Amino acid sequence: MKIAVQYYTLRNDYKTADEFLALFKKVKELGFEGIEFAGFGGNEPEKIRAALDEAGLVAVGAHYGMGNFDTPEKVKETIAVAKTLGAPTIGTGGEPHKTKEEVDRLCRIFKAANEMGEKEGVKFYYHNHYEEFQIDFDGKLCEDVIAENTYIQVDTYWSFFAGVDNYKFMTENKDRIVHIHIKDGIDGHPTALGEGNCDLKAVVKAAEDIGLEWMILENDDPTPSGLEDIARSMKYIKENLIF
Repeated sequence: MKIAVQYYTLRNDYKTADEFLALFKKVKELGFEGIEFAGFGGNEPEKIRAALDEAGLVAVGAHYGMGNFDTPEKVKETIAVAKTLGAPTIGTGGEPHKTKEEVDRLCRIFKAANEMGEKEGVKFYYHNHYEEFQIDFDGKLCEDVIAENTYIQVDTYWSFFAGVDNYKFMTENKDRIVHIHIKDGIDGHPTALGEGNCDLKAVVKAAEDIGLEWMILENDDPTPSGLEDIARSMKYIKENLIF
């Protein structure tokens, strides 16, 4: 299983477009093989692809707002970006989902996007936070409704924080999961891996058992810097989680 990093974790480690790209080599040196983007730091996709190739990394995916793929024209544009990056997936999280109407809209947009995307080798996915596992629509959890209608990326700390059995949820939804965020935390506050109380070994076992290609490391609140934080997490992965 390969390990990528969600670039949002490194958002405070660069200030310019060139610094954004220069971090790629440092990410590679720490042992990561891919990047999931959350914005491009002022760079065009073509320039990012060239820097990835030079660093020996690949684009695993990118987080986009649904406004980037809520019409056929925008879906085409987003697919073109994904193919330029070499990213097989595009996702989003944090869209309105508190009412059945909002979730129905979300599902319609994702289903339409995936109908177009799958013809081009691109899958669109939804990234959860903890609320999706606490909102109930007529006896069915919000996250279950979403998972029935689109691909998902499981943020395994927020699911854990919501009281979910990660192994059970991941194995039961194996055909819908494109990749996962592996992360840790305490009482809703994200930490580097091994510094919280998430069920990390169960998460990795589930990922291995369902044959996931990628785990993506993320920390919403890295300390003292993104690079130092992901270095501690990678060390923990190598020493405790991947054998």
